[in-house]
Amino acid sequence: MIIAGEASGDLLAAELVAALRQAAGSRQHVYAQDQQPLRSTLEPRFFGAGGSRMAAAGVELAFDMTAHSVVGISGVIRSLSKFRRLFQSLLRVALDRQPDLIVCVDFSGFNRRFAAAVRKAARARSGLFHNWQPKIVQFVSPQVWASRESRVYQIARDFDLLLCIFPFEKEWYAKRVPGLRVEFVGHPMVERFANVSGPFDKNGGGPPKVILLPGSRAGELKRHVPIVTAVARQIAERMPATFCMVLPSDDLVRQFAPQANGVPNLTVQAGSVESALRKADLAITKSGTITMECAFLGVPALVFYQTSALNYWIGKQIVKVKYLAMPNLLAGEPVFPEFIQHSATPEIIAKAAIDLLQNRNERERIQKRLQEVVATLGTAGAARRGAQAIMNLL
Repeated sequence: MIIAGEASGDLLAAELVAALRQAAGSRQHVYAQDQQPLRSTLEPRFFGAGGSRMAAAGVELAFDMTAHSVVGISGVIRSLSKFRRLFQSLLRVALDRQPDLIVCVDFSGFNRRFAAAVRKAARARSGLFHNWQPKIVQFVSPQVWASRESRVYQIARDFDLLLCIFPFEKEWYAKRVPGLRVEFVGHPMVERFANVSGPFDKNGGGPPKVILLPGSRAGELKRHVPIVTAVARQIAERMPATFCMVLPSDDLVRQFAPQANGVPNLTVQAGSVESALRKADLAITKSGTITMECAFLGVPALVFYQTSALNYWIGKQIVKVKYLAMPNLLAGEPVFPEFIQHSATPEIIAKAAIDLLQNRNERERIQKRLQEVVATLGTAGAARRGAQAIMNLL
């Protein structure tokens, strides 16, 4: 059973499913002397909840979980009843079908509670004719090292294996819950961007190209699209440049593209963020997984985020790390300047963007620092190593 709740997790889960099929199919079979030497396929069957990529990989979906992703505490609260229904539906599926393995891919708030509920239900059903005790795996560590560290004890209680994608996480867990099985499998983007090298001077001396990445959900786009379009407008007033705003779907393009009207040399496109970044001299991006894509593709970036006053206040109470962008956390310094909440104004971001676009040496310094950061994230094959660790567990 595989559960992924967001687009990035859906892709990661699909890659893992393919790797698990390969690992199971190539496994050596050992027969006892008193067995009939019969052979049948050991290819696993997959079901659960995720998105289109998991469905294409052959996972039987109970529903599309990625269609229900939200941002922030307030977004979760507004959708609480919906998530309760989805949660109970998936729990019933798990209890009915009793999978040997449950893989929770990212989506930590939901998946952490789901693992606890499965453990509780399995214990309640234990007995002479009820011996279902599934192995439960979390692929991608929750960011407990950034906030609410006490959650680590629940993770150790409810999961049999944690597959992490950042090198510092294995040691971090070993110091706190040494009994938890943790494997560093490397970052999945290493393989996806294996052919990227030397992304310097992409436009050959022409006007710089700036990529605007305001987010992927309607709630954050309402706050962020006005910011990035105002930034583009102010840059265009000061220097020649071209702009491309990337939104995740045609529906969101129709909804938000009108706000870009009147901004010189600005186009709006749906999807294909990777191809857009490959041509970019600078990205102005919201914080999140996209900052790692910028790092792998060697694109200097300015990172920003605005949320509601309530979400920001809650975040200030619980987040204990110095930076929000993961490349900055890995580097231990603000390789990507960050503009959060009150500092995320068009005037401040536009000034920083112009300064960086006019300073080729600084952009090259950032690119070289990004290459050093990426080099710490392991070699290609994260899904394959994750699948091997799961097969060893089974």
